[in-house]
Formats: sequence, structure tokens, C-alpha cells
Amino acid sequence: MVSSGEPPLERRDANWYEAFRCLDQHTRRLKHSMQYTSKMSIQAKHKSRTINTWQVLAIYMVLAASLSKQQALKQACPSCDASQLCNCSSMGLEFIPPGLTAKITVLNLTYNRIKHIQSQDLQQAVNLRALLLQSNQISSIDEDSFQSLAKLELLDLSNNSLAHLSPVWFGHLFSLQHLYLQGNSYRDLGQSSPFSSLRNLSSLHLGNAQFSVIRQGDFEGIELLHKLWIDGSNLSQYEQGSLKSIKQINHMIINLRNSNIFSEIVRDLANSVTWLEVTEIKLPVEKKSLVQNSTHPFRMQKLTFKEAFFTDQTISRTIVSLKEISSLKELEGINCVLEGKGRWNTKEIARSGQSFVETVTIIRVMIQNFHLFFDLEGMESQINKLKRLTIASSNVFMVPCKLARHFSSLLYLDFHDNLLVNKRLNETICERSWPSLQTLNLSQNSLKSLELTAEYTSRLPKLNNLDISQNNFGEIPDVCEWPKFLKYLNLSSTQIPKLTACIPRTLEVLDVSGNNLKEFGLQLPFLKELYLTRNQLKTLPGAAPIPNLVSLSVRRNKLNSFSKEEFESFRRMELLDASDNNFICSCEFLSFVHHEAGLAQVLVGWPDKYVCDSPLAVRGAQVGSVHLSLMECHRSLVVSLICVLVFLLILLLVAVGYKYHMVWYLRMTWAWLQAKRKPKRAPPKDVCYDAFVSYSENDSDWVENTMVRELEQACPPFRLCLHKRDFVPGKWIVDNIIDSIEKSRKTLFVLSEHFVQSEWCKYELDFSHFRLFDENNDAAILILLEPIQSKAIPKRFCKLRKIMNTKTYLEWPAGEEQQQVFWENLKGALKS
Repeated sequence: MVSSGEPPLERRDANWYEAFRCLDQHTRRLKHSMQYTSKMSIQAKHKSRTINTWQVLAIYMVLAASLSKQQALKQACPSCDASQLCNCSSMGLEFIPPGLTAKITVLNLTYNRIKHIQSQDLQQAVNLRALLLQSNQISSIDEDSFQSLAKLELLDLSNNSLAHLSPVWFGHLFSLQHLYLQGNSYRDLGQSSPFSSLRNLSSLHLGNAQFSVIRQGDFEGIELLHKLWIDGSNLSQYEQGSLKSIKQINHMIINLRNSNIFSEIVRDLANSVTWLEVTEIKLPVEKKSLVQNSTHPFRMQKLTFKEAFFTDQTISRTIVSLKEISSLKELEGINCVLEGKGRWNTKEIARSGQSFVETVTIIRVMIQNFHLFFDLEGMESQINKLKRLTIASSNVFMVPCKLARHFSSLLYLDFHDNLLVNKRLNETICERSWPSLQTLNLSQNSLKSLELTAEYTSRLPKLNNLDISQNNFGEIPDVCEWPKFLKYLNLSSTQIPKLTACIPRTLEVLDVSGNNLKEFGLQLPFLKELYLTRNQLKTLPGAAPIPNLVSLSVRRNKLNSFSKEEFESFRRMELLDASDNNFICSCEFLSFVHHEAGLAQVLVGWPDKYVCDSPLAVRGAQVGSVHLSLMECHRSLVVSLICVLVFLLILLLVAVGYKYHMVWYLRMTWAWLQAKRKPKRAPPKDVCYDAFVSYSENDSDWVENTMVRELEQACPPFRLCLHKRDFVPGKWIVDNIIDSIEKSRKTLFVLSEHFVQSEWCKYELDFSHFRLFDENNDAAILILLEPIQSKAIPKRFCKLRKIMNTKTYLEWPAGEEQQQVFWENLKGALKS
């Protein structure tokens, strides 16, 4: 990478910091000069202006220094700008950035390269509540570095390079509740207690790989701790009574490999600690009492061993020793190793009396050659008071029937993640075994038959809670025998393809998640909670068979929607988890979701976990925030309206077309187009008439009795084409008109008011308009029987109106003399 010419961030920060120090010193000198000048002003008033100038200059320099520090802080740690939480983690800082103000309450400087904390670094951060300095390279701290942090509640100095701890550091941290000092390089806690002034301390973490000595007085000043964590993996020296100064510890965790120190610590803590957790211990074989010189009452209630190592001898001696702690009610072993075959000293254990432990938890214990492990015969007297037993992930494949019958007080048994099979389960749950058992967990085993599992568990008369999930049952029968009072049954992830009446009707809680079920229709009248997560359901189960259902989970199914009717059919429903389904955000579903009162209080995970899968336009959006358009919501209604509108439009067009003869014009246009293809003039041999007469029926008397007689009886006679006489019967009238016009040399129009109002005359005039007038000839002869204005002619016959305005037409006269002239003129026009 090409250098930009600027120094690296760390060097620039250091330069800024040195500049600020020089600026502070210069400011102090200016203040001193200002004070001296102030004294001189009493003696010399004429110098007052100079003094005021110096004062203004000093104030300006102080403000400039403050602004420069704030600017430096902003550049070194941008998140500090106007924020109460200042996150400067992993920024490669080599010092605490300057410019920290009283506004900051949380300062995170983790994972940097800070080596030294100076007195003035945190001087202004008086309201700091949390200071995180872990995972730096801090090796030294000025004694008064934390002096101004009276409100500090959390201080983390873990994973640094502190070689010693000083009580002075914490002397003014009166509000400190959480202190983390683990992962440094100190070997002890110093000559005097570092915690003497920390009266409000609640949790303390200390120790490291070099930590080797705990002395009396190390914890002086601490009376109550919620949690104490000590990394004493290499602890070699422990002075008896060192931890006795702490009156009460709720939870103590100690990483300890020295088995001799373990006994001494237990003696000191028996009266103060409630829960002791020991890791990496290899227990000793000793006959010395664990509570020697300890006074009653004991406070220790729970003892946990993590990653501990036991042998047959040490475990036997531990059982005997722990009986001396009468307050101990719970033993826990996690990730422990047991080397042996179960040859415990059962006689010594029995002679030591009854154990007070009520709960035993063993998780992931490793027993080499576990299949050779003895059946613990002789331990019967030690287990009859036990109430809760958990042995998980430990390769348990059977409990001998004889031993099982002595768990007379056991209420809770957890054998999950082991090697139990149906055949061995018959021995484990034999007749009269586990007589008080109420809860049994057999999940993650190798059970194959639900029918046999139900039969064996039916031997447990008080069983009401059974977890047999994550076994492989497959098909299940129609009838099974279960415990009479079974209320809770977990059959999740058991490869059941379909549920049958094998499921007991007494259930109040049923979990059949993760079984690829496509439907649920069981009659379970007492069921209150139903879990159907990770199945293939497309709809909610029916409410009628499960009328008392209060909680339903159908998360991660194939549910597309659910209706208001489905939802309201569950009258007692309080919780419905339908999240993580592929919802089709239809209008009905969205309308229900948006308007159903109280739905948000019932749906678990609403609204974040309810997302639309379709329509595509809203895929991925939260159901509650989607609003579809009118077209999307009422598509059928909109389509129906469009169809109605189209129908009405067509109806309107038909009405308009009928009124304005649109159909006729279409047919006429078609006929005209066909006529256009013909020759403009018919061959002479095809001309049959001298004239085609177009007239109104109301004018037929004059045409037929007067004009036809006059013309056809003339010498030589004229042949006229009349529609009444000469049209071919059965032929379309339009074709008759066109053929008659084409077979006539002239077209004679007898115009009158009746002609203008006659529809057929209009059509004949139209064809003359198209055929004859387009030819631009004089084939048309107009006769006016009566005066008629050209405005009376329809506007669509613009050429006819033009002809009447520009050409001569014959008028029928009233007088006989004039009529004779009319006939002569008409005959002349027909001959032309």
C-alpha cells in the first residue's frame, strides 16, 4: 500500500498527547503570569489593559486546548463523539485517548496495545460506570489512576501483564461491584489485601497460570460475594483460613489441580459457600475429615466437579467424606473421567451412614471399558433418599432391576443421550422399580418400539411426565398401554409418519414436533398444550377434538394462512406460535390479521417472525405491515365490474350504432369496397336500363303513374329500373341497389321531404355517393317534386349537398305548360 505521507494513527495520537501536555504546562505558566500581573495592577493601574489582554489570551488558550483534546478523542475513537458509551476496542491504541469527559459512562478499550495507565488519563471521566481494559499489555498503573472513579461499578483488567496488585489502585472505588483480574502475571495478591476498601464488591475473578500463593488476609474487607472465580491451576500454597474472612459466597469456581489444597479449601468454605465448583481436580485418597475444625451450620448446598479425575478408591472416599457436610443437597459431575470398574468400597460407604444428597447430576462421564462396569451392588442403602438423578451422555445401557427397586424416593430420572434399547428397558423398568417416579427422560436413546416403551413405562404407577423424543419409532400401533396418570408426553423427532389412537387421552401436554405430520385429528379432551413444530401441516388442527387447548405451536410448517373462524374456534387459546411459515398474504388473511383485536397478544413472535411468501411483490415483508391494493384484494369483483362496463359499453355502441345506422354503414362500406374492385363503368352489353329511379314510397304514385308512364311510353321509350318491379327476389337489397345502379346509364333521384326521411332512399343515395360521385361524372339526375332546402339533406352526404349547391336540378312545376317543358328537359338529360 502506498504511504500517504501521514504518520500512523498511534504516532499521531502520541504526538497529540505530548502537545496537550506542553499546552497544559504553558497554560499554567500563563495563569501564574496572570496572578503576578494582577498583584502589580494594584500598584500600577495603567497596566490593567495588559492584564486583561493576558486573561483573554489565557482563556483562549485553555479553550483551544480543550477543543483540541476533544478533536483528538474524536479522531482516535470516533464512537466517543457525543456518546455515553465510548467503544475504542481493537483500534491499536497504545495509550488511553485524551479528551475523556464526564459525559462518558462506559469506556471500552479492550484488545489494544496499552501498556501504562497514567494519573491524568481518567481524571475527567468522573461518571464512568464501566471500564473495560482487558486484553491489552498493561504492566503498570499509577497509584492514583482510578482516584476520580468513585462511581465505577465494573473494572476489567484481565489478560494483561500486571506482575503485582496494589491496594492503592482500588482505594477510591467505593461503588465497584465487579472486578476482573484473571489472566495477568502476578504470583500472589501482595502483602496486604487489595480489596479492603471494596465494600460493595459482588463478583471477583482472579488468578492465572503463575498464581501460586493464597495467604491469610488476602480477602480482608470482603464479606459477601455473589461469585468468586479463582484460576489456581498451579496453586501450590494455601494458608488455612485464607477464605474464611468471606462470610458468604453464593457461587465459587476454582480451577485446582493440587488435591491437597482442595481439602483445605473445602474446610474453609463449608460455612460460607453455597455452590462450590471445582475444575481439573484429581481427588486424593485421604482419611482426614473434610470438615475438620469447621463449625455448624454448614452452608454448602451444591458441589460440582468439572473435568475431574476419579478412581474406584477416590470416589469411594469422596462419597464418605462428603457425607460429613450435612447441608450438601446436590452433587454434579461434568466431563469427568472414572478409571475403574465400579469396585467401590460399598461396606465403608454403608458404614458411614445415610447421605444427605438429594440430587445427583452426571453429564458426559467417561468410563473406560464401561461395558465391564459392575452393577454397584451394595449401594442400595445410599440411594433410597435420592430425589433427582440425571445420568446423560454417559453410555448407560441398563440399570439392574434389583438396584432400580431401591430408588424408592426418586421423583425425577433423566437418562437422555445414552444407549438404552427396548430389551434393556424391560430390565431397567421392571415391576416395583422406581415406585415414586413422576418424571422420566429417555430421549436420544435407541428405542425402536413405541408399543413396548409404553408397556414398560406403564409399570410406573405415579409417572405423569415422559420424554421419549429423538428415538426412532416409525409406524405406531392403534392401541397402546400407558401409565394411568400420564399428562405430559414428548414424542418429537421420533420418525412417526401418522398419529393414531395409541396416544393416551389423558394428556395435557403433547409434543410431536419434527415428525413430518401432514394432519392432526386426535381426540384429546384434556389437552392444554400442543406442539406441532417442524411438520408438514397446511392448516391449523381442528378445535373440536381438543376443546381445552390453551397453547398451540405450529411453527415451521407449511401453513399458508388461517382464518378468523379457525382462530376463534379455539375458545381458550392464549398462545399461538405460527411463526416461520410461508404465508400467502391474501386479502382475506390480511384483513383478518389487521382487524382482529388482541391477535398480537396471542401470536408468539409477532410481528418479526411472520413474513409473506407471496405475492411476489411483498415477499419477505412482515405480514402486519403489508397492505394490498383494491385490485389485488378484490380481483374477481374488479374483473366483474370491468366485464359489466365492457358489456354496457358494447350495449351503448349497439344502441348508438342502431340509432345512427352504424351496422348499415359497415355493411355498406364492405359492399362499396367490393364494388370498388369492379370496373367503374359496366360494359355496354351489361347496361339494361336508361335510368335507375330512387324515390320515396310516399312519392310512388307520382313516380309510377306519372313519370314512368310518360317516359316508358315515349317514342322511343325509356327503360326505367324500379325496385318494386325490377329487383331480383331473394337477393340482398344492397346488392340489388348496386347492380341496378351499375346496369343503368343514369340514376334518377326523385327528391322530396319524404325522400329525405326515407331510410332506403338514404341508402340508395349513399351508394350513389360512393360509386357514382367518386367517378366524378354526371350520371345522377336530381328531380325536386317539391321545394327542399339543401340543409335538410343529412350532413354525411356532403357531396350531394355540394352538387345541389353547384349543379342544376329539375323542379316539378305546377302548371301543365311548364310540365311539358319539364318532360322535355328530363328526356334530354336521360339521352345525354
